[in-house]
Amino acid sequence: MRLKNLILGDVKFQFKYGFYFLYVTLSIVYICLLNAFPPLLREKVAIIMIYSDPAAMGLFFMGAIVLLEKSQRVLNSLAVSPIKISEYILSKVISLSIISSIVSMVIAITANLNNILIVIMGTFFASIIFSLLGLILASRASSLNQFIVLTIPIEIVCFVPPIINVLMDLSVFTNLYPFNICISLISGDKNSLVTDILILILMTIIVYFITYYFVCSIWKKVGGIKL
Repeated sequence: MRLKNLILGDVKFQFKYGFYFLYVTLSIVYICLLNAFPPLLREKVAIIMIYSDPAAMGLFFMGAIVLLEKSQRVLNSLAVSPIKISEYILSKVISLSIISSIVSMVIAITANLNNILIVIMGTFFASIIFSLLGLILASRASSLNQFIVLTIPIEIVCFVPPIINVLMDLSVFTNLYPFNICISLISGDKNSLVTDILILILMTIIVYFITYYFVCSIWKKVGGIKL
């Protein structure tokens, strides 16, 4: 029940600050852009578009969300409440994944991508991992500019290999790199689906525990004592 209320609270927060309006607008823009491309290019453009924006939105927006919570003393209240750190993390991740999945579905249908459910699954996993990475960086950043600087090396590692993989079809690397697996699923590829999902689950668990450590450290600080 507590987690459900936290998720609803985050959804209301995102709606209040224009996240849903922004992505309704972006979805319309993306649809118009996709229709401007010839059919042969439309699929690859759509895959890169889904991966680089709705799937990765947690990496870009988590800094603004957490820094705003810091400035409004929301974290101070949460740190001394019965809410668990795991519930806080999950509410952030799930609420952003909802937006990511909806937008990716709209883009995928527009571009006539195959295996829409697999596309949504790939987006969901990518969104979770990116949101967790965003939380890690946001917990270390004291300003939005610092957060943006911290995201640069993450963006290079997370975006360059998968996008190159799509453009050049280097399928040999797809089974070795988790972010390549995400973009492969977003493309609708269902070959070695079970193995891909297991790798992404393992990746998610590892990043979650790292995120838990960093969020725990910031909660100790805003809670007023060091444990």
